[in-house]
Amino acid sequence: MMAIVYEGAGKFSFKEVPKPTIESPTDAIVKITTTTICGTDLHILKGDVPEVKAGTILGHEGIGIIEEVGSSVRLFKKEDKVIIKAISPCGYCEYCKRQMYGRCVNGGGWILGHLINGTHTEYVRVPFADFSLVKAPADLDDLDLVPLSDSLPTGYECGVVRGQVKIGDIVAIIGAGPVGLSALITAKLYSPSTIIVIDIDENRLNLAKELGADYVINSKLQDAIKEINKITNNEGVDVAIEAVGIPTTFELATQIVKAGGRIANIGVHGHPAILHIEKLWDKDVTITTQLLDGWSVDLLLKMIKSKKLNPRKLVSHIFSFNEFEKAYQIFSRASENRACKVAITKKDNF
Repeated sequence: MMAIVYEGAGKFSFKEVPKPTIESPTDAIVKITTTTICGTDLHILKGDVPEVKAGTILGHEGIGIIEEVGSSVRLFKKEDKVIIKAISPCGYCEYCKRQMYGRCVNGGGWILGHLINGTHTEYVRVPFADFSLVKAPADLDDLDLVPLSDSLPTGYECGVVRGQVKIGDIVAIIGAGPVGLSALITAKLYSPSTIIVIDIDENRLNLAKELGADYVINSKLQDAIKEINKITNNEGVDVAIEAVGIPTTFELATQIVKAGGRIANIGVHGHPAILHIEKLWDKDVTITTQLLDGWSVDLLLKMIKSKKLNPRKLVSHIFSFNEFEKAYQIFSRASENRACKVAITKKDNF
């Protein structure tokens, strides 16, 4: 089978690799029908995630059909259509019992495309299948479902839920990539009074407006703090969701949050950020950090089925499986290519 293989910092190949086999009774082998590329995959390619070893198949998102299950798998069977969660929890350790699946200490957590071979291939071995897969409705297209693997629950769990978004809040989302836009569409479920999206990519800001943002701010062209002060009468926002992962954007979140407000960090940070505690110590501000757990996938699936959510709008490009390398090239230059979420599919009906 063919796969995208990490070959060391700055290098990958699309090459023939062995098909996976069942290694544990809790495994499932899934035939990938549609997958997508995450910003984290690009971080890996840059060498920002040193625990990823050369020779690892990238990818942690996907929709597929079960080819085979281990003897201990109880909830799934051959030919089931499934959503592959980005997080593979054992289901039984101390953290899994607290629904902190991303912190699994029994060989699970974020492992696909990280510590073991991932989903950018034709077949993937999914450990802890009963906890790592979700049955997918046959009447929903893969493009409706693929954001459920990672970006949609990440924006919801790490941004909206952690930020405690509620009715009437003013919410600022810094970063209009797939995760930031996922935070936008799921925040709207809680009826905040105002949602502001900040980015430097005009195309993504236009998409944010289309998806329901009340205000968009291009921080490359505008002073974001001044614009926020105008919108909020100098009070700041109730919730600042950081969805980029660089020091500048985290520090911006701390500058625009109001007294008593919440900062929900989603971004994957590779460098230190300055925390101006001398300005925050008396403001009753809460700062949260989190890796995706994936507990919300079933809930968000219900919202998609009932047409309360439409994450398909996040998919900007569709590639066939033999165009995988091109998909990486397009997504790595997202701004110039107007790319948001790219889908790579083996299906021919899109």
